[in-house]
Amino acid sequence: MQNLAGKIFKYRSYTPIPFIIVMLAFQRANIWSLIIGFVIACFGEFMRLWGVSWAGSETRTTGDVGGTYLVISGPFGHLRNPLYFGNILLYLGIGVMSYSLFPYLQIVAFLFFAFQYYNIVKAEEGYLIKAFGENYEKYSKNVPRFIPRISSYKDEKLAQPAFNLRAGFRSEKRTLQAFSFVTVTLILIWIIGKI
Repeated sequence: MQNLAGKIFKYRSYTPIPFIIVMLAFQRANIWSLIIGFVIACFGEFMRLWGVSWAGSETRTTGDVGGTYLVISGPFGHLRNPLYFGNILLYLGIGVMSYSLFPYLQIVAFLFFAFQYYNIVKAEEGYLIKAFGENYEKYSKNVPRFIPRISSYKDEKLAQPAFNLRAGFRSEKRTLQAFSFVTVTLILIWIIGKI
């Protein structure tokens, strides 16, 4: 199972591509699906940008699971996996925008990404327990994996990286480009369909 998690982790940036292709091929976008889906996707991207602005470009690695800090600042104080939570919202939002095979494609995609992230998170947690021991165990007992808690978890003894929005935007460049491309494509297809 560890080998499977490593493969999934390595290729996680490419797994949305088949879903995007199906969404574009079977899209039935309307003004409301575009608006509602865009709002959901933007919230997902906000979570990602907020997270990478704290965690840095280490979140972009495709090699082994790892990290310099046990990041508990920003969104990591509310949930342990804000980038994956943001991804799910981003994919869901794009799925709603396309209104493609609704709701079946969105359900299949959700189940696929839940499986993918479950395996990745288990591998990451194994690393974090080894690297940060008691500090991670305390953190994981107080902060949920995927459902955000209202108040932010704090531990003044843990060194944290600095918040760097510019580095966050640099790290998110590919994601923002892909999101913009898919959004513009869906809007253009919708407009062409109206003519």
